[in-house]
Amino acid sequence: MNQKQYDVIIIGGSYTGLSAAMALGRALKTTLIIDSGQPCNIQTPHSHNFLTQDGKTPSDITATGKEQVLKYPSVYFKEDLVTVVEKDRKLFKVTTESEKTYYGKRLLFATGIKDQMPDIDGFKECWGISAIHCPYCHGYEVKEQPTAIFANGDLAFQFSIFINNWTDQLSLITQGKSNLTDSQKSTLQERNIQLIENNIISISHQNGQIDSINFEDGASLNVTALYAKLPFSQSCTLPEQLGCGINDKGFIIVDEKQSTTIPGIYAAGDNCGHERSVSMAIAAGTRAGAAINLDLIMEN
Repeated sequence: MNQKQYDVIIIGGSYTGLSAAMALGRALKTTLIIDSGQPCNIQTPHSHNFLTQDGKTPSDITATGKEQVLKYPSVYFKEDLVTVVEKDRKLFKVTTESEKTYYGKRLLFATGIKDQMPDIDGFKECWGISAIHCPYCHGYEVKEQPTAIFANGDLAFQFSIFINNWTDQLSLITQGKSNLTDSQKSTLQERNIQLIENNIISISHQNGQIDSINFEDGASLNVTALYAKLPFSQSCTLPEQLGCGINDKGFIIVDEKQSTTIPGIYAAGDNCGHERSVSMAIAAGTRAGAAINLDLIMEN
């Protein structure tokens, strides 16, 4: 099909985008998914805490989802990178890196976020494998094993108490002097959580599996897993360029229907909230697809 105008254009074709497309396809809406093929969990070996899909690889889940979604005749998929979005009268004009142009009545950004890696040798290679962010996604697989947390301040303290549920072999690395209160330090000590105020200079690993964390004073810590709360940026800056509101934490502002502050533009998934799991991303996509469909019906 060479059609260039669609009811909905979805930018981002991972879990959220595919889920939204399924809802829209079942609602008989012409829908185009444009995806650049760079999901944030690209090197994560297995997905967990997702009923019926526990232990599957992220790529397998995506491939199955894409196959199922594209069985709906009103849904189309293009591998490309969206570079420009403009308002053209009542439509949104979308231009891609390959210089293709498409028009849509509604836009959904399912573009995710990019984690900002610290300048530590070996960290990037371990991210998503043994350097992890979510105990619900990965914690069971490293339960009761030597584990470290890479964070500082109140968040580090709260996260340490939380992760202590999965292991009592726990260290908190604050990458320099900690911002913890005396009371927080005392609580960590009572729980046998080691506080390390040294700087990590490298991580020794085998194919992303951590062997040890190495510090600038020559010391090292043998652990199996490292939890990290990393800063992030939006994978796609187009929503902000279009005027969509961004909150003080860096997420796209949406309401309960996944609608942004700009009429006709929606966002769903990691780009607008903290809940970073496959099941949550799929739920957000379903919610967005249903809301967009209702919006189009009411307009007509």
